[in-house]
Amino acid sequence: MGTNEGDCRVVVVGAGAGGTLVATHLVTALSSRFRVELVDPAPTTGRGQAYSTTDDRHLLNVPASGMSAFPRDPEHFLRWLRNHHDRGFQPHDFAPRAVFGRYIESLLTTATEFPGNARLVRRRAEVVDIAESGSGFVVDLSDGERIETRAVVLATSSRPATHWAPPELAADPRLIADPWTQGIPEVGDVLLLGSGLTMVDLAISADRPDRTLHVVSRTDAVPRPHVLPTTPPVPPPPGITRTQGLDALRATLAAHVEHTVEGTGDWRAAIDGLRPVTAQLWRGLSEADKRRFIAEDARSWDVHRHRMAPATSRRFDAVATEGRLQRHRGTIAAVRADEHVLHVSLDDGSTLRVAAVVNCTGPVGSIAADPLLTRLAQTGLVRPGPAGLGIDTADDGRIVGTLPDSLPFLAVGSLRRGNLWESTAMPEIREQAYDVARIVSRSMHGESRRRPVDPYGLTLSASTTAAEHYNAALGRLLRLQDGVEEGLIAAVAEDEGFVQAHAALALLGHEWGTNDHWHASLRSAHRAAAERHLDDRESSFLDAVTTRLRSDESTGAAALLRHVRLFPRDALAVSVAVPTVAFGGLTSGSQTAQLVESLGRSYGDDWWYAGQLAFVRQDQERWAEAEELSSYALSVEPASGHAVHARAHVFYETGDHAAGLAWLDEWIRTRGPEANHRSHFSWHAALHELMQDDIEAVRRRWHRELSPAVVSGSRAVVDSGALLWRGRVTGTWTGDLPVAEVRAQAPTDWLTAPTTGFAALHGAVLLAADGDAAALTQLADRSAGSQDPVFRDVVAPLCTGLVSVVEERWNAASATLSRVVTTMDPLGGSKAQREVVEDTLVHALAMAGRNTEAAALLDTRLSRRSSALDARRRAAVSGSAPVDAAPRR
Repeated sequence: MGTNEGDCRVVVVGAGAGGTLVATHLVTALSSRFRVELVDPAPTTGRGQAYSTTDDRHLLNVPASGMSAFPRDPEHFLRWLRNHHDRGFQPHDFAPRAVFGRYIESLLTTATEFPGNARLVRRRAEVVDIAESGSGFVVDLSDGERIETRAVVLATSSRPATHWAPPELAADPRLIADPWTQGIPEVGDVLLLGSGLTMVDLAISADRPDRTLHVVSRTDAVPRPHVLPTTPPVPPPPGITRTQGLDALRATLAAHVEHTVEGTGDWRAAIDGLRPVTAQLWRGLSEADKRRFIAEDARSWDVHRHRMAPATSRRFDAVATEGRLQRHRGTIAAVRADEHVLHVSLDDGSTLRVAAVVNCTGPVGSIAADPLLTRLAQTGLVRPGPAGLGIDTADDGRIVGTLPDSLPFLAVGSLRRGNLWESTAMPEIREQAYDVARIVSRSMHGESRRRPVDPYGLTLSASTTAAEHYNAALGRLLRLQDGVEEGLIAAVAEDEGFVQAHAALALLGHEWGTNDHWHASLRSAHRAAAERHLDDRESSFLDAVTTRLRSDESTGAAALLRHVRLFPRDALAVSVAVPTVAFGGLTSGSQTAQLVESLGRSYGDDWWYAGQLAFVRQDQERWAEAEELSSYALSVEPASGHAVHARAHVFYETGDHAAGLAWLDEWIRTRGPEANHRSHFSWHAALHELMQDDIEAVRRRWHRELSPAVVSGSRAVVDSGALLWRGRVTGTWTGDLPVAEVRAQAPTDWLTAPTTGFAALHGAVLLAADGDAAALTQLADRSAGSQDPVFRDVVAPLCTGLVSVVEERWNAASATLSRVVTTMDPLGGSKAQREVVEDTLVHALAMAGRNTEAAALLDTRLSRRSSALDARRRAAVSGSAPVDAAPRR
């Protein structure tokens, strides 16, 4: 370049919604020494073809709740509507498209009003060429201007084409090639070629009492309407993204829709549930199958996926019902023009007399339809995308061609359709605009290399080697394997400024209670953050971890859950938020289910997510679904600890103890040596043995796999201690319990000042096993004075009840624990873990001589699942224990 001015300049080509959003983010992210040039010949900004209409009857085809321009602020558009359009606007209402155009334009206008932000230059011209020049680009405009720039973003929309028009029509001014820039005659019948959303809007606008609208299309398929209230999306079947070939995919999708209709009565929920995996499904098809899909399935997909607003549907139906709209299946075969009308012959032999033919076929996605793309393809800067759609791009939006990665040349919107298939709706556009602007902003500050990412595409501000250590550690965490903290330590040793790894070490140390070094890790994270430009997700994670570790339980939990809502693909944060083998979790019961189910929009049929969802399904007693999900996860990743955990619960809760024990023992033998928290899987195996009343097997397993010789820290409390107490109250472990050794391994705060209800539950059980009524009383008093309702209303009475058990005041224990067992869900963990309190209640009732109540409780359990142990206990409390009902030894 001849000057340095271009080093501070970005050119965004296209001022539709996508280009305007990119420009908005850039103006905000860059300082006033930078300039953002937004180039488009259109007289308006932020509208493009999609939002250029001035007819308020043309509505968005997505409710207001789904149209925010900002990925991390889903209610932004709704707030804007209420402030600038209609104070009573509701989330499920459909806004006029013209209003949305004003919204997009207002975002850029607002961004430019801050003097510290980058300067915006709006150029109303066409870009005719782009060329590499040194460390940047030269952009030639149709008005003769030449712009030197450091980065270029292509945000042009595909143009409507009229290649279908016979020569006589193509040359006639009564062909309305672009109905959004050309007017439709006020008088005379009109032929609308194409039957998509464009046709629907134009039919509503062009409708007149004395006019007939003829709609001609090959398929006669019209967009389906939305239905309110909407049915929540139904996730696709596990493993759908691994389906091989278009024919198999069609069969899988047909079965998914049929199953969804059977369950919900609405096919829309099935189509909406595919959104997280649509790009993966598209990429999984061969080039030939992609072209087959376009030819044979795309139209059906479009009319079901891109639907009409209910009000739009009613207006369109009224035009047809009143006889002013006729639909024809076919194509235009010939056109004869005279002075007054066009005589249009269709391929079925019929002829229509119309005042105009309106092109509603939609944009053409090929390079050949765009002069700029054609020029860039000739010089090698772009190449066609898969199946000939748009241009080829990498996952982060970088354009694939002859340019090196160090030159920021990126695309958003319909240009990326060949790689993504769905790339024109606002949920996709807003993410692309944000991500592309972030890449450009970094390049303007001298960062030329791509930052590494984690397995879910989230940026890691670290060296490549450090990121590899981090990703290996994250993978082990997701599989529930050993070596997580060691991997994170290796990551920060490689890159001392790796904020994400420092913060992760702090969070895991705090949640697991395995060490007291988390304070130092948190301090290291903040020192590193002061020296490094972080990604938004990394900043949010550090803020959430800091709040979690430095505030009370409820405030810290709320901070981490907010981070998960903003960045749902942060799998490490999700792992902590959800109750699992490794973590007590920040939610319980229906809250956990809502959280995990909401993540389906982000994870699709990812194997790790399938394991998490399987655990929710078993908790909901949807055993078959839990088994299907866990089996799928294990087929992809045999070491998936979450899937194993869910499947272990299915075996236990359905009473299939023999099969569950055999399967679990084999997994422990083959995969267990690598498993973190492996004692919990041993605990599950011991539960199967306990339910089979095989007491000697339980004892052997405890000494081999659950004793303090092999288990320490929080797991000694949750698994080892809980099993000992369960043995005591079920009468299967008589004599002295080896509790003192377990207690010596327990984290002190779990017994004196637990931070979660889950920890408090297990700490209290261990204290009871040790017969320490004084410590239980102190924990009860501390919990009763807590501001946290879980501690005050559940943990405190639990401790009081256990004190009564230790002191053998059986009626008092029975009365207190009877109330506690109905309120335990907020403690977190699983039903099987919380069941230890129910076992204690049965014991207290029996010892109090309240055998009828104990028998009723055991009857309820036995109706839920088979258990030789509970059957023996039931016989004992009824006074009819058979001679052979003693425990197996």
